[in-house]
Amino acid sequence: MGKFVIKASGSGYSFSLKATNGQVIASGSKVYNDLESVKAAIADITAAAPGAALEDQTAEGFAVQAAPKFEVYTDKAGETRFRLKGADDGILAVSEGYARKDSCLNGVESVRKNSADSEIVESEE
Repeated sequence: MGKFVIKASGSGYSFSLKATNGQVIASGSKVYNDLESVKAAIADITAAAPGAALEDQTAEGFAVQAAPKFEVYTDKAGETRFRLKGADDGILAVSEGYARKDSCLNGVESVRKNSADSEIVESEE
Protein backbone atom coordinates (compact mmCIF):
# COMPACT_ATOMS: atom_id res chain seq x y z
CA MET A 1 0.00 0.00 0.00
CA GLY A 2 1.26 3.46 -0.85
CA LYS A 3 0.91 6.64 1.11
CA PHE A 4 0.17 10.29 0.59
CA VAL A 5 2.79 12.44 2.30
CA ILE A 6 1.78 16.00 3.18
CA LYS A 7 4.56 18.52 3.70
CA ALA A 8 4.21 21.98 5.20
CA SER A 9 6.27 24.84 3.83
CA GLY A 10 6.38 28.56 4.46
CA SER A 11 3.75 29.16 1.79
CA GLY A 12 1.34 26.31 2.53
CA TYR A 13 1.05 22.57 2.03
CA SER A 14 2.00 20.18 -0.76
CA PHE A 15 1.77 16.41 -1.13
CA SER A 16 3.21 13.47 -2.96
CA LEU A 17 1.93 9.94 -3.49
CA LYS A 18 4.55 7.31 -2.76
CA ALA A 19 4.38 3.68 -3.87
CA THR A 20 5.03 0.84 -1.47
CA ASN A 21 8.73 0.95 -2.40
CA GLY A 22 8.96 4.62 -1.34
CA GLN A 23 9.23 6.03 -4.86
CA VAL A 24 7.25 9.21 -5.57
CA ILE A 25 4.77 8.38 -8.33
CA ALA A 26 2.79 11.64 -8.38
CA SER A 27 2.80 15.05 -6.74
CA GLY A 28 0.22 17.73 -6.20
CA SER A 29 -0.02 20.30 -8.95
CA LYS A 30 0.06 23.30 -6.61
CA VAL A 31 0.64 24.53 -3.07
CA TYR A 32 -2.47 24.59 -0.89
CA ASN A 33 -3.20 27.30 1.67
CA ASP A 34 -4.33 25.01 4.48
CA LEU A 35 -4.34 21.40 5.60
CA GLU A 36 -8.05 21.00 4.90
CA SER A 37 -7.56 22.00 1.24
CA VAL A 38 -4.68 19.59 0.64
CA LYS A 39 -6.67 16.74 2.21
CA ALA A 40 -9.63 17.61 -0.02
CA ALA A 41 -7.33 17.41 -3.08
CA ILE A 42 -6.12 13.98 -1.94
CA ALA A 43 -9.74 12.87 -1.56
CA ASP A 44 -10.39 14.03 -5.13
CA ILE A 45 -7.47 11.90 -6.33
CA THR A 46 -8.61 8.79 -4.46
CA ALA A 47 -12.04 9.21 -6.04
CA ALA A 48 -10.84 9.97 -9.58
CA ALA A 49 -7.71 7.91 -10.20
CA PRO A 50 -8.90 4.29 -10.02
CA GLY A 51 -11.45 4.68 -12.84
CA ALA A 52 -9.91 7.58 -14.76
CA ALA A 53 -9.69 7.23 -18.53
CA LEU A 54 -6.33 7.30 -20.33
CA GLU A 55 -5.76 9.97 -22.98
CA ASP A 56 -2.48 9.24 -24.77
CA GLN A 57 -1.57 12.57 -26.32
CA THR A 58 1.66 11.05 -27.69
CA ALA A 59 -0.33 8.92 -30.14
CA GLU A 60 -1.12 10.38 -33.54
CA GLY A 61 -4.83 11.16 -33.84
CA PHE A 62 -5.47 10.35 -30.17
CA ALA A 63 -9.04 10.26 -28.89
CA VAL A 64 -9.94 12.99 -26.41
CA GLN A 65 -11.38 11.47 -23.24
CA ALA A 66 -13.81 12.96 -20.75
CA ALA A 67 -12.45 13.81 -17.31
CA PRO A 68 -11.51 12.40 -14.91
CA LYS A 69 -8.57 11.25 -16.98
CA PHE A 70 -4.85 10.70 -17.10
CA GLU A 71 -3.23 12.71 -19.88
CA VAL A 72 0.03 11.22 -21.14
CA TYR A 73 2.13 13.74 -23.05
CA THR A 74 5.67 14.63 -24.12
CA ASP A 75 7.22 17.65 -22.39
CA LYS A 76 9.60 20.22 -23.90
CA ALA A 77 12.63 18.15 -22.85
CA GLY A 78 11.28 15.13 -24.76
CA GLU A 79 10.32 13.16 -21.65
CA THR A 80 6.95 11.46 -21.22
CA ARG A 81 4.79 12.64 -18.32
CA PHE A 82 1.25 12.25 -17.06
CA ARG A 83 -1.17 14.52 -15.28
CA LEU A 84 -4.38 13.47 -13.59
CA LYS A 85 -7.33 15.72 -14.28
CA GLY A 86 -10.43 15.70 -12.11
CA ALA A 87 -14.06 15.78 -13.14
CA ASP A 88 -13.87 19.59 -13.36
CA ASP A 89 -10.88 19.25 -15.76
CA GLY A 90 -8.52 20.78 -13.16
CA ILE A 91 -5.10 19.20 -12.67
CA LEU A 92 -5.00 17.12 -9.48
CA ALA A 93 -1.57 15.50 -9.74
CA VAL A 94 1.47 15.38 -12.00
CA SER A 95 4.31 12.96 -12.60
CA GLU A 96 8.04 13.21 -13.01
CA GLY A 97 9.49 12.95 -16.51
CA TYR A 98 10.09 9.45 -17.84
CA ALA A 99 12.62 8.53 -20.53
CA ARG A 100 10.32 5.77 -21.80
CA LYS A 101 6.59 5.86 -22.43
CA ASP A 102 6.01 2.38 -20.98
CA SER A 103 7.56 3.56 -17.70
CA CYS A 104 5.12 6.48 -17.67
CA LEU A 105 2.19 4.14 -18.30
CA ASN A 106 3.41 1.98 -15.40
CA GLY A 107 3.33 5.17 -13.29
CA VAL A 108 -0.30 5.74 -14.26
CA GLU A 109 -1.18 2.20 -13.21
CA SER A 110 0.71 2.65 -9.95
CA VAL A 111 -1.29 5.80 -9.16
CA ARG A 112 -4.53 3.95 -9.94
CA LYS A 113 -3.52 1.11 -7.62
CA ASN A 114 -1.93 3.09 -4.79
CA SER A 115 -4.30 6.03 -4.53
CA ALA A 116 -7.39 4.05 -3.60
CA ASP A 117 -6.40 2.93 -0.11
CA SER A 118 -3.25 4.85 0.74
CA GLU A 119 -2.83 6.29 4.20
CA ILE A 120 -2.26 10.02 4.64
CA VAL A 121 0.72 11.09 6.72
CA GLU A 122 1.92 14.53 7.64
CA SER A 123 5.68 14.78 7.24
CA GLU A 124 7.80 16.22 10.01
CA GLU A 125 10.55 17.15 7.51
